[in-house]
Amino acid sequence: MRILVIGGSGLIGAHVADVLSERGHTVSTVARTARPGVDHVLDVETAPVEQLRPLLAGLDGVVYAARTDEQRPLRKPIHPAFRRDMVDPLVRLFSAAREEGLTRGVVMGSYYTYFDRLHPQWRLADRHVYICCRLEQAREAREAAGPGLPVAILELPFVFGRAGDRLPNWAGPLDGWARSRAPLAAPTGGTAATSARNVAEVAVDALERGSGEDIPIADENLTWHDMISRIASAAGRPRPVRRLPGWLVRVSMRLGAVQQALARKESGINPAHFGDLLLSPLFVEPVTGRSLDTAIHETFPEKTPPA
Repeated sequence: MRILVIGGSGLIGAHVADVLSERGHTVSTVARTARPGVDHVLDVETAPVEQLRPLLAGLDGVVYAARTDEQRPLRKPIHPAFRRDMVDPLVRLFSAAREEGLTRGVVMGSYYTYFDRLHPQWRLADRHVYICCRLEQAREAREAAGPGLPVAILELPFVFGRAGDRLPNWAGPLDGWARSRAPLAAPTGGTAATSARNVAEVAVDALERGSGEDIPIADENLTWHDMISRIASAAGRPRPVRRLPGWLVRVSMRLGAVQQALARKESGINPAHFGDLLLSPLFVEPVTGRSLDTAIHETFPEKTPPA
């Protein structure tokens, strides 16, 4: 196949490009900034259909692996801004892909859409603009693609791994905390987790099958306690992880929501309800059962002290 990877300079996009090449497919990449491994420089989030069509001409499929920062606070109302970042680019991309005759696509989504299906009583789309836009993204991308261009949505949890200097966008604060002398603490609850390499393999499998499914991905389900403990151990600073009381988590999150409201701002994941998510087991079934030890050590490597 001939595949374009959008976000090819990122952690997941780089791994997708590697797996495509390993399996004998022809891959090209596009990103907003020039760097090694990027074939085309273009801001796909703002590019019109007319600019996207030449990029897609003659290809079989496209992978959308651009990042979205759901935690950044913006001035209210934030739904139009999140649609501009998350939904509108996919509509233009898959409209162009349909017009150029592509036959398969993959979008890197979020496991929150999986939990929205599994637990409609949580009202995730009503409470969190980011999750609402993830659902709109999947629906409208598929509508734009039409029946001849199946689009698989990979529902991603926490992703560990490294590609050169590229790391998960959430890893920075945890890295500093794990390496510090500060005490570690975690609430009840937990999350599914996977590796960037596994995401890439699932993505290429979906392309090869021409899948149009929603595909939740997980290698392991980790409690927050286990996840933080394993990160600290990988970083070379193993120590006990204390238990955070649930009431403290909820109160701190709601105080954050009050601060945002006073500043007339919102974030994609509403802190007023984020405490409930943190305290829930955000686990995905089935899991592959692959150990995440290698990917965790790649993300949080133990640093050799200076001589």
